[in-house]
Formats: sequence, structure tokens, C-alpha cells
Amino acid sequence: MTMAAAIESRRAEAPAWSKASRIAHIDVVTDLAAAEPIWRALEGGTGTFTPYQRFDFLAAWQRQVGERRDISPFIVIGFDAERRPLFLLPLAIWHRRGVRVAAFMGDKHTTFNMGLWDKAFASEANAADLATLLSSLSQRADIDMLDLRQQPARWHDLKNPFALIRHQPSVNSCPALTIVPGAGPAQISDSLRRRLKGKERKLEKLPGYRYRLARTDEEIVRLLDWFFHTKPLRMAEQRLPNVFGEPGVEDFLREACSARLPGGSRAIDIHALECDDEVIALFAGVADGERFSMMFNTYTMSAHSRYSPGLILIRNIIDYYVAQGFRALDLGIGSDDYKRFFCKGDEPIFDCFVPLSGRGKLVCVAMSMLNRIKRLVKQNQALLGLAQRLRGALH
Repeated sequence: MTMAAAIESRRAEAPAWSKASRIAHIDVVTDLAAAEPIWRALEGGTGTFTPYQRFDFLAAWQRQVGERRDISPFIVIGFDAERRPLFLLPLAIWHRRGVRVAAFMGDKHTTFNMGLWDKAFASEANAADLATLLSSLSQRADIDMLDLRQQPARWHDLKNPFALIRHQPSVNSCPALTIVPGAGPAQISDSLRRRLKGKERKLEKLPGYRYRLARTDEEIVRLLDWFFHTKPLRMAEQRLPNVFGEPGVEDFLREACSARLPGGSRAIDIHALECDDEVIALFAGVADGERFSMMFNTYTMSAHSRYSPGLILIRNIIDYYVAQGFRALDLGIGSDDYKRFFCKGDEPIFDCFVPLSGRGKLVCVAMSMLNRIKRLVKQNQALLGLAQRLRGALH
């Protein structure tokens, strides 16, 4: 598909929208291949973005999951008067009860959602710029609302421009660890290190016991084979639905874990504890040179699980990224108790529900209220316990 065919143009000169805005043109691209050159250019150093918005990650999701669910790309690209890209929003169109909703690609497989923003533009973006963007999208007949959830307020010291529009706190928090340069092992308390080392001595007796970051295709395939066998067993044990069994999800994760990035790393990194006889624990996540973000994990069904291999693996992962000079690490959305052993703070994340039509306005109000209620439940232990018991009974 050519660029001309892939782009549904809604171009206008900037003064027609706002004399204060630097956005002169906005294009909507419905084909991944057509968007790829600008997407990769923003990834190449001029842009700020989370690793969940890399082309290789989201293209794999769209091919393997989005297409099977009849979700179509809706990639919004803004340019200045010289046609230099200012931002790229990796959105897709969902059809929900007759309403056409544009939301970030990746769905529940992304901890953070964000556009790819030119750094200079992001640092100076103002309300007029956002008004220009939203005004352009409101003129379209093929979209009723924006559903923009789980956005970080800042990324690597740059503000997220969408924080300038009306928003609300996300339902869940994201426990995060800020890495202090030069602190070394002090990122983890001495008492926790001692407890984990005592448990690890049991595992160290196993033949071939080791920690590894998967680097070869063979290692990645072997570890994922184990994960997709073991994770459903763990989820059934917890009376949770197997989200990894949904159509296309396994194919998406296998493709993204294998996708090579410039420099040789992968779109998703896999860390593991293992011995000669079995894989003991696995954590996988995304990294961008400054931050590592956990995505999915599981641990052995064998008796070796009694020695807290998941916690031992997190300690190894933190030590690895501290040595690499990273500045932050998070353990994904949710308030599981084990995350607080390592992460004492939370990453501020927010949701935006933006109506673009009359139908969209009604749905935005409903979504906003529902998410506020969910957040209230999550923050109230009594209500949360009741909800968890109800979920278990239904499952």
C-alpha cells in the first residue's frame, strides 16, 4: 500500500485551528508499513517514548492479536509547517457497542501507553497544541472517542503532553524503583538480601544452577515453551483466567521476544533462573537503556518453589540493570505484596477519556465513572477482598 493510499488526509493550515499551535498538518495512517519510516525515525533518538510503543513490539501485537479481533490501526501523525514529524500516536480502532473508540495499541499487554513525541516539541507543548490535535480528530466521521489509559505523567524527565488535557488517576498503580546512581547493592535492603541469600543457598546446590538473560533464539524458544506450559497451571491454581491462552497472544509474545533491536537486544527481554533439570523462574519485560519494565512472569511447579525463586530472580534483575547504569525499574501494574519488597514508590499514571461525538460523550462519562469506582475498590481493602472473592467464585 502506498503512503497516499494509506493516509486519510485531514490537512489544514495551522492558523485555521490555532495561531498559537505549532501543529500544521495531521495525518491518520491506517497501514503499519506506511507509518513505519516516521515511527522508526522518532525511535532513533529524536523522540521520547516508552519501550511498549516500539514499532517491533506493537506491530507484532497488531499482526497477531489486533487483526484476529478486527482491530484496525489508527495512527495519528502530527507535523510542523515544514512537514517535520512532531508526534506519532500508535492508536487502533475498537468497535464497542456501536461506538468507534480509538485507544492505544497493545491493549492489556502494555504497562504504559504514550505517544512517540519529538523531544523538543514535548518539552514545549501547550494547551493550544493539544486543542489543535483534538479539533482535527473531532472533524472525523470514523471515530467517536479517545480512550487513552495508563499514561505516565513523565518519561525520562520529559512531561507527557497529554497531561495537559483533562485526565484522572488510573485504576491501578505501578510500583516503581528509582535507581540511585552509585548506590550499587544498596538499591535492595541488607535484610532482604540476607533473607534471599539464605533461600538461594538451597537452590545453589542444584546442578547447573544459574541466572541468565536469554540472548539466542534457541534460549528464547526454550524458555517460552516452558512459560506457556507452566503459566496456565499457575493461573488455574490461583483461579484466574488464562489471558495467555487468548487468540494470538502466544504468537505475539513469541514474535516480540524474538524481534531484534538495533544493538542486538530484543523487543522483550527474558530473564530466568534455571538448573540443568528445569527452569525455576522467569520474568520478561521491556527495556530502553534507562528503565526496565516487567511484563509477565511465572515460577516452577516443583518443590523448589518454596525457596522464593521469583524474589531471587527480581534481585538478580535489579542488580543487572543497576550495573548497566539504568535509572529506574518497575514491576508492572498492580499492588501485589511482593512488589513492595523492592519498590517503595508508585509511578504516577493517568487516563484520558475524550469525547469526539455525541455518542462518544455518553460513553466517556460512563467509562470515567466506572474507572473511578474501580480505583475506589482497589484502594479499600474490604471492598477489594470482596471483589476478589466474587471473582474467584465466578471463575
